[in-house]
Amino acid sequence: MASNLWTANTPQKFWLCNPDPPAEIWNLAIQNAIPILGFPAEIKNIEDVLEYTLGEARFGKNRYKIGFFRSIYYLLKPYLPRSMIIRMRQKYNFLLNGKSAMGWPIESHYVKFQWELLRQVLLLSEKEEIAFRRFWPEGKRYAFVLTHDIESAKGQRLVPVLADMEEALGFRSMFNFVPEVYPIDWGLVHDLRERGFEIGVHGLKHDSKMFDTYDRFTQRSVRINQYLHEFQAHGFRAPLMIRNPDWMQLLDLEYDLSFFDTDPYEPMPGGVMSIWPFTTGRFIELPYTLPQDCTLYEVMRETSPKIWFDKIEFIEKYHGMALVNVHPDYSGEGQVKEIYRTFLGAMRARTGYWHALPQEVVSWWKNRSNCETHAVDQPLMMACASLEENNTSILISNRESIVIKME
Repeated sequence: MASNLWTANTPQKFWLCNPDPPAEIWNLAIQNAIPILGFPAEIKNIEDVLEYTLGEARFGKNRYKIGFFRSIYYLLKPYLPRSMIIRMRQKYNFLLNGKSAMGWPIESHYVKFQWELLRQVLLLSEKEEIAFRRFWPEGKRYAFVLTHDIESAKGQRLVPVLADMEEALGFRSMFNFVPEVYPIDWGLVHDLRERGFEIGVHGLKHDSKMFDTYDRFTQRSVRINQYLHEFQAHGFRAPLMIRNPDWMQLLDLEYDLSFFDTDPYEPMPGGVMSIWPFTTGRFIELPYTLPQDCTLYEVMRETSPKIWFDKIEFIEKYHGMALVNVHPDYSGEGQVKEIYRTFLGAMRARTGYWHALPQEVVSWWKNRSNCETHAVDQPLMMACASLEENNTSILISNRESIVIKME
C-alpha cells in the first residue's frame, strides 16, 4: 500500500475530549486496549490498528483483489438466470456458514476497542469523568441512513415505488444511478432531488471490471468524475462493493459508500469493523452497517427485518450509524417490498435516532471533527469509568444515563 490513508482517525479525533488528555495518556491507553482486538502481537501502535481495521490489512496484501473463481462468476453473472444466481448464493452461504473471519451481522471488536480506550484514559488520568464531543445532533443516540443502488432499467422504473413509500412515512434516501448501463431518466432524477432525495453515482457500468487494472480504473475514473459533476453528486458507491481505497483517491468525491463494517457475502468480502464514518485519504467513508436487502432475502432467506433490528440495537448501544443499502431492482415489488415497508413503519415508531441523508451525515461529521472544543453549537457529553462487570464498562450520559457494557 502506498500510504496509510486512515491516520486522521486517531482516538483523540474520534472522542474529541475536553480537555484533551496528554499524548502519553492516549499512547498508554492504546497499548492497554489493543489486546481486545485479538490481532497479532506485531500490531503495537495506533497506525497499525487503523490499517488493520479501517484499511482491512488483516486480510492480506491482496485484500483488494477478487479471487479467480469469483472473477469467473461475476463475468458470467449477467448471462445467468436470476433463479440460478439465487441458488448459487444460497449454496455459497451454506459452505461459508461459520467460516467467516469476522462476526456477522455484528462485528464488535473495533467498537469495543474504542470504548475500552476511553475507559483506559479515565483510569490512567485518575478522573471520575471526562467530557467528549457528542456523536450526533440534538443528543440523538444514533444515525439512520437509507441508500439505494439502481442496477438496471427495471430498478429505475421501480424507484418511484420506494420513494413514494419512504416519503409517505417521513423518510428520505439516496438513489445511486449507474450512468452507462441504462438510459438515465433525467426527469426522475430532477423529481427526486426536488422532493428532498439525494442523488449519487454507482460506478460507470455495473460489472466487476472497474478495478481489474490501474489503467482501466484511471480511464473509468475520468468518466465517473464527469458524471459526478453532471449528476451534481457528492457521493459514490462502487459496483459490487469492489474497492481499492488508494486508487479511489482519483475520484472527485466528498464521500464514498463502497465499504462495510462486516460482510462475508460480497465479491470482495471483509470489513472495516467501524459503525461510524471515518476519513479515507481525501474523502469521508460512510460504511453500510446493516446487511444488504439481497443478502437477507436471497442468501439468508429471511422473511422479516429482524436481523436489521438486531443490528440496530447494537448500533444504538454504541452511538453508531445504521446505514442500509436497498435495491429497487429487488425490493420494489412483491414480498420483499412489504418487508421493507414493515421495516420503515417500525423505524418510524422508534425514537432516539437522527434520520439524515448521506450528505448531511458527512457535513455533520466534518463539523464535529473540525469545531473547536469550546464551540457552543457542539454540546458535550460525559463519560465516566465503571469498575463493575470486571472493569469492562463506561457510562455515557447526556440527558439520560446510558451504560454500555462490553460483555
